[in-house]
Amino acid sequence: MTPVTQPMSGALEASLLAMACMVDYAIGDPRWLPHPVRLIGRAISGGESLLRTFAKSPSSERVSGAVLTIAVVGLACFFTMLLQNALLSLVAGADPFSVPAIFGFGSLILLAATTLALRGLNDAAAVVITDLEEGNLEKARHDLSMIVGRDTAPLSESGCTKAAIETVAENLSDGVIAPLFWFVIGGLPLAMAYKAVNTLDSMIGHRNERYRHFGWAAARLDDLANLIPARIAGWLIVISSLTTTGASARAAWRIMWRDGRNHPSPNSGVPEAAMAGALGVQLGGPSTYGGMIVTKPTIGDGTRPLTKETGRRALGIMKRAALLGMLLAIGAKWGLS
Repeated sequence: MTPVTQPMSGALEASLLAMACMVDYAIGDPRWLPHPVRLIGRAISGGESLLRTFAKSPSSERVSGAVLTIAVVGLACFFTMLLQNALLSLVAGADPFSVPAIFGFGSLILLAATTLALRGLNDAAAVVITDLEEGNLEKARHDLSMIVGRDTAPLSESGCTKAAIETVAENLSDGVIAPLFWFVIGGLPLAMAYKAVNTLDSMIGHRNERYRHFGWAAARLDDLANLIPARIAGWLIVISSLTTTGASARAAWRIMWRDGRNHPSPNSGVPEAAMAGALGVQLGGPSTYGGMIVTKPTIGDGTRPLTKETGRRALGIMKRAALLGMLLAIGAKWGLS
């Protein structure tokens, strides 16, 4: 077995990733299971409260935010490495079917599964689409508010569908493809470091008065971390459209290249544009945040209406793309071994 003082072997990492993907697909993130992101979130909140006492100007806010970002990401990677080594020490030299080995590797599988969010993303978006299929617009608005940042109370059926599709496309990259990518590059510690980056961006990477300067480093690091994964996600959506009835891979490819930059984020627009093209719908445009209307560039031609059937089709494309991404990541990790 791999000694605890050495990196985990590529073959063992590939097996770990494969099992983590299966666990995430089967059970997602049940509330009873401790999740590292909650701990990362507490560290961010506590660190912000501490560092805010030194942030008295825009430049000092930037420095303080950068210190918080580096500290949280570095510690997430470091402590994951320590925990991985401790669990591997239970596996090394032990009978594979012994209690220590099963506990050690099983814990690693659960830890790796927390970096993925396919089941959670699919379930959360599917609830909204199901609400619309049942004609319950009020419930759809409520359930949608759990997964998007915009105001959902004024949304129509098509507005709810559009928001769900945008979330599905964007989070395919953030919640599935990006952690897979960084796992392939640097194993579980780097995948957990990415989760820290993504959590930082969601908590302090906002372009509002409070975080414009303090969250600058977190937002830029998140842009960098998602640069390649977002484009992989776009390609996977194009490929998955080939096997989806009513979707167009050719249009997905065309709109991805044409409208991929029509988004405030340098990355989110790529998978959203691929999804818009595949479905023949138009995404983007005006949305309301905190009572204020924010107009974003439009994405897609809008040759088809935004209906609940379209939302269901988007879920199918997302799931196929995610599963394909998982297979490619497992194969890449195995090949690198």
